[in-house]
Amino acid sequence: MKYTKRKKALILLADGTIFHGKSIGKEGSAFGEVCFNTGTTGYQEIFTDPSYYGQLMVTTNAHIGNYGTLDEESESDAIKISGLICKNFSFNYSRAAADKSLETFLSDNNLMAISDVDTRALVSHIRDHGAMNAVISTEVDNIEGLKKQLSDVPSMEGLELASKVSTKEPYFYGDENATYKISALDIGMKTNILRNLAKRDAYIKVFPYNASFEDMEAFKPDGYFLSNGPGDPEPLSEAIALTKEIIKRDLPLFGICLGHQVIALANGISTYKMHHGHRGINHPVQNLVTTKGEITSQNHGFSINREETESHPDIEITHMHLNDDTVMGIKMKSKNCFSVQYHPEASPGPNDSIYLFDQFIENLKKN
Repeated sequence: MKYTKRKKALILLADGTIFHGKSIGKEGSAFGEVCFNTGTTGYQEIFTDPSYYGQLMVTTNAHIGNYGTLDEESESDAIKISGLICKNFSFNYSRAAADKSLETFLSDNNLMAISDVDTRALVSHIRDHGAMNAVISTEVDNIEGLKKQLSDVPSMEGLELASKVSTKEPYFYGDENATYKISALDIGMKTNILRNLAKRDAYIKVFPYNASFEDMEAFKPDGYFLSNGPGDPEPLSEAIALTKEIIKRDLPLFGICLGHQVIALANGISTYKMHHGHRGINHPVQNLVTTKGEITSQNHGFSINREETESHPDIEITHMHLNDDTVMGIKMKSKNCFSVQYHPEASPGPNDSIYLFDQFIENLKKN
């Protein structure tokens, strides 16, 4: 194998800490909130998940790229992370079914990435000091300039990003002759959510992030769905107003991740930015209704206020994270509405929570 000399690169955190590495290909700088994902597989699905928009992704698995990429495994039309940080990057891959190498996939998407980083030390720093803005760059001799640019990057708290990843025009997914019709709000929709709904005999019309209730009602759906997505949920005033209207009319409603947070806000429950969030495919959750445990796929940096949720007269907490007791699921006592903070569609991850899609279809039958 021919040895290729790669340019030096660095990671500069907002607190001034610097980590060193090597450029994988693209030169320059990329900015965003630095976060980490503990999954041992599924890197393509992670990189293309719209919920990661605006973030620099640290992969804790020691090797990335081993099995290449496959077009059908993307969760959106392109890579959504701002940049990639890893330990060992595989320029070659061994999976016969792969379409291309991860190097080519990153290059096709014009993504800045660096490897040979002490990711254990970086992740430990994030765990201790919290998620923060950072820059990855090949401009290793321009530290002061990078610091100035980094200071101008807005905080994720208060940042509305759904509009950056949402569809511009409505579109359909599934079989138009399916039994059920669902109006879905795209505030960062993952493709596997649509696959799971269509698999359950549903025809979905997907609407932009700022769709009105009248827009979505015109499809004459049997139920409504609020997707996952990036950024702070509180600025999503249009989605919150839409959700209030759906709830007021007691129409079947299901929300995942950002959609879960929007449902909470529509009920007067506040949200907050977590210290470093939940991102991985092995998060333990307990279903408080059945008392069963679930291993779940998660990707969120915000959560809903537990005390306000517990004191709300019309909200029941249905799921709880077993590591930190954060709220993972809620349902309304008087309305046909429920939501979860994690990803039952996984991709990547386990399918312990796939039953939630069946639960939604059962709720449509009650309407």
